[in-house]
Amino acid sequence: MSLCMGCMQEIGNETICPNCGFDSSEQQSAPYLPYGTVLADRYIVGAGIDTNGESTRYLSFDKQTGNVVIICEFLPMGLFDRAEDTTELKVNYEDRLVFRKLKDEFVNYYRIVSELREFSALMDVHNVFEENNTAYVVEENEDLIPFTEYVKRSSGSIEWDIARPLFMPVISALEALHKRGVGHYAIAPKNMYITSSGKIKISGFSTENERKRGTALKSQLFKGAAAPEQYEDNFPLDEITDIYGFCATLFYALTGHLPKSAPERLKDSRLLMSTNTVKKLPPHVVSALANGLQVERETRITDFDELRSQLSVAHTAKAIQDEISRTASMSLSQGEASQKGKNGMSGTTIFIISAAVTALILGIIGVFWLMQNPLASMFGGNRVGTEPTTQATEWTGATIPKLTGMTFAEAEESVKSNPQIKLLKNINDEYSNDVAEGDIMTQNPPAGTKVDQEDTILISLTISKGKQNRELPKLEGLTIDEASKALAKQGLLATPEYQYNDKYNDGIVVGYKDGQAGDSVEYGKNVTIIISKGKEPTDESGDE
Repeated sequence: MSLCMGCMQEIGNETICPNCGFDSSEQQSAPYLPYGTVLADRYIVGAGIDTNGESTRYLSFDKQTGNVVIICEFLPMGLFDRAEDTTELKVNYEDRLVFRKLKDEFVNYYRIVSELREFSALMDVHNVFEENNTAYVVEENEDLIPFTEYVKRSSGSIEWDIARPLFMPVISALEALHKRGVGHYAIAPKNMYITSSGKIKISGFSTENERKRGTALKSQLFKGAAAPEQYEDNFPLDEITDIYGFCATLFYALTGHLPKSAPERLKDSRLLMSTNTVKKLPPHVVSALANGLQVERETRITDFDELRSQLSVAHTAKAIQDEISRTASMSLSQGEASQKGKNGMSGTTIFIISAAVTALILGIIGVFWLMQNPLASMFGGNRVGTEPTTQATEWTGATIPKLTGMTFAEAEESVKSNPQIKLLKNINDEYSNDVAEGDIMTQNPPAGTKVDQEDTILISLTISKGKQNRELPKLEGLTIDEASKALAKQGLLATPEYQYNDKYNDGIVVGYKDGQAGDSVEYGKNVTIIISKGKEPTDESGDE
């Protein structure tokens, strides 16, 4: 079987593909994989689709299923070499520790994504494996329309009633990612697609290292959708960051253009939206966009549950109002409107009650509007808060079980009888002087939270890393790989420093630059280790 490397269709003996026009006589230059490379004895690699500072995606063919797939290769530019017509990466000697750490994070990230297949907005990840001294991810390849093209075909923008069912599953998908301790951080029109069934799919997955400045990777940020903090060196990204990107993309869908770039908005934070667009949008949507696109993190919407609530509040209130109106109209026939009903109330009485109920609902909508209105800051705060009300009766239904203090395996065993509950392990576990290593230290939602939904309940668990301080292991005489594993076992990071040494051969650890084995250091600390370069060369020219 002869495949076109540009579309993965059979072309027989043809040089130019009759389907896509790809020239099979061309070669894919290094550092990218040669055309026809077979990975895992299963996947045939074709033309590269796109690349960033962390990875490259290729169109590929799965020999086992006969399907066209996407292969994503971990390819951190600047940290490796790959010769022409070869497949194995040669990692730069001084970058080996950094490369290993970044690759592990890449693999962990995609394994988390692969476990969240039930969320329709996420691209399906079918396989994650290591080969050629790097890592690979196999993604689905659907028939998709770029979101930018979809909006363009829709007269340059889409109505809120169309955007709402499109974007709500994206909120659920991003919420699930963050409950696992990772995010997307590149939600932008260029990373969104529309399926043949009319649903949104998110693409452009990368680890946090690729989505901010100041890391070992060359960052890729999307102008207008990247949050202000992503332009700061090594600023920790979180749910608030993805909320900015989500709201920027929704803003694009509703207006046809993105907000100004974050650096520009730090100087002038106004959002440019035409009067006609504002008139067409429900006030609560305009308010939610303004709150989600605040350049100051302290005033931005803080979590996806709040964002979902702000985007849905008027929709819910209107549904209640419509249901009351429908019920009222059903209870009175046209001939009974001016007469007393069976309950003894006249049409006038019913009209007065209906008017009062409508006024009450409009009052509720008004309160919500004041809470969400971006102009509320003119009256003493960015968003007006309300005091929680006390329930008259206690909740007697199902609640979230207590899982803290258990191991993850014990927690899974305790909830296996309830298929509604799905446990998610937070990748960003924390150390604790009180909770033993491997035990659950926190859970979200907390124990006792009311369960009043019928779909899957996601419980995010943070696992203890153990005590805060760890002992430096003895490294002298170990290889750099052995030392790296010993430090990783203690939860420590390492930066290599190379020196000539008469005692140890090239690549052997001499010891610590600052400190010695047995010293107590904080978990996660980056320590500098001295690596031997072998004996220092001497001048043997014989000159006197």
